[in-house]
Amino acid sequence: MTTILHIDSSPLGAASVTRQLTASIVETLRKADPAATLAYRDVAANPPDHLSGELLQVVKFRNLDGLNERQRSELALTDELVDEFLAADTVVIGAPMYNFSVPTQLKAWIDRLAQAGRTFRYTEKGPEGLAGGKRVIVASGRGGVYSTNPALAGLDHQEAYLRTVFGFFGITDVTFIRVEGVGMGPDAKAAAFVKADEAIAELAA
Repeated sequence: MTTILHIDSSPLGAASVTRQLTASIVETLRKADPAATLAYRDVAANPPDHLSGELLQVVKFRNLDGLNERQRSELALTDELVDEFLAADTVVIGAPMYNFSVPTQLKAWIDRLAQAGRTFRYTEKGPEGLAGGKRVIVASGRGGVYSTNPALAGLDHQEAYLRTVFGFFGITDVTFIRVEGVGMGPDAKAAAFVKADEAIAELAA
């Protein structure tokens, strides 16, 4: 039995492009594999706290002596997020582009996943990913068109960052389903959704 982890990060609710995409992607995957189990997390509605100095000592460096109540709670949340991620066979992530990167809520979730000894480790030969063998599908929403425009490609710190961080975790099967040009008028947006729908249909192949 396979497990799908569905992550949404846009705060726009029903108006969100990436929420529409992730819902369609998950529906397609579940039709192809009706026995798959689904876990869902909305990191916009319930964002993990950003890692302050107090939390870094616990969450990243695992200094576990004399923890206060908040530190214990945040440590438990971090372990829950990592367990959930590692247990998934396929991870579907809604990732809109905000200011050329990802929403702060999504970055906070990724910061919790980046755990030495769990999703990666350091070796004599350098870092090694420990979360390989899973599939990541990113629903990417962008106001402009970056993937086919060499003049703008250097501004894309959204998909480049996600590909890098999941690669660092050892995940090489990363697919992007894009709706680009949503800020360039209704025709461009509609055409982008048509292309995305075609790409989503191919996921079940």
